[in-house]
Amino acid sequence: MDFQTLSDNLLSPPVLFFALGFVAVLLRSDLEVPPAISKLLSLYLMLCIGFKGGVEARDAGLSGDFLSAAGIGIALSALMPILAIFILKRSSRLDRPTICALAATYGSVSVVTFAAGQQHLATVGLTPGGYMAAVLALMETPAILTALFLMNGAGRGEPGRRRAILKEVFVGAATVMLLGSFVVGAVSGEAGMAKLEVFVGPLFQGALCFFLLDIGLVAARRLMEGGRKLTPAVIGFAIAFPLLSAGIALGLAHLAGLSLGNAAMLTILAGSASYI
Repeated sequence: MDFQTLSDNLLSPPVLFFALGFVAVLLRSDLEVPPAISKLLSLYLMLCIGFKGGVEARDAGLSGDFLSAAGIGIALSALMPILAIFILKRSSRLDRPTICALAATYGSVSVVTFAAGQQHLATVGLTPGGYMAAVLALMETPAILTALFLMNGAGRGEPGRRRAILKEVFVGAATVMLLGSFVVGAVSGEAGMAKLEVFVGPLFQGALCFFLLDIGLVAARRLMEGGRKLTPAVIGFAIAFPLLSAGIALGLAHLAGLSLGNAAMLTILAGSASYI
């Protein structure tokens, strides 16, 4: 990547709106996005990504690239939290629930990162297959389940609470919207896309900017509330672990013979972290 591409990426509207939200909190501004609007934007982004992915997956058919990417993605999502917990236990003084929450965060994936990565790869001529939206959906849940299992290992924790958490993981709004939209896109195909093209196309970038503005606000507030927990070990983990995950994904994608666009998208997913 040359410096011009890097500059274009860092100075793109979504990134700048994230920075705007972050700075607004530091300046003690009363700027805020109502929770209901934030949730609506999140669901809208998932609808767009899932629907477009379903349409493109139908056009591409069931391919070896998809099966390989899905297998690698699920394995990484399920196993990377174990490595994260191992590292955090030995390098930080965080309590067990926080360690498991961090492991789930870095093991799962980000819809917003996927959207930004997809846009960038299309710009540089490396558009990934539409079915990578399905890989995104498949990578969301295993990390959360792994972290919950390690948190509540050997039957610890109230059974009712565990059932409620598992229900949230499998039939929560994010999961249902992403997978449901993918199915709708796959069933309706290009005819459906023709009817929703404006809704899931041109409007997407504006919604993404608005959503990242909200994420910037949330990130700055959380940083101000819990900044004392950000020890050098935790900061080092936050920087290094995504690079480690991405490096492992890139190596596995190369061994599996994935196309360049799909390998890049899988690497981006592995290096992302769930904001949910």
